Amino acid sequence: MRARNWIAVGCLWAAVGVALGAFGAHAWKAALEERGQLANWDTGVRYQLVHALALIVFELWRERAGGKSFPAWCFLVGSVCFSGSIYALCFGIGKSFLWPLTPLGGVLLMCGWISFASSSIRRP
Repeated sequence: MRARNWIAVGCLWAAVGVALGAFGAHAWKAALEERGQLANWDTGVRYQLVHALALIVFELWRERAGGKSFPAWCFLVGSVCFSGSIYALCFGIGKSFLWPLTPLGGVLLMCGWISFASSSIRRP
């Protein structure tokens, strides 16, 4: 996928993160507090927003330096798995089968950062 398309995906993913943060702070706050999940929800939102920005920054860099989009895929899929599973688990959805997605997402996020670092070292 072209860098500009990835940038647009990152922007949309950030917008979704802002919306989910607002829902967690307002519309779903009481339900999340009742379940003791407000801090977990905030963690999911924080990681989603940070990695939406990471996706945008990486692609802005890649647009100038060239290279593969592997880190972008890691940032997107990793944050969907990590944050998405946290969101579902906060409401008790999919406990029996979604829990492995959280650590898998975390590993993908780390792979994204490591491959971004590797790409930046290899490029002039």
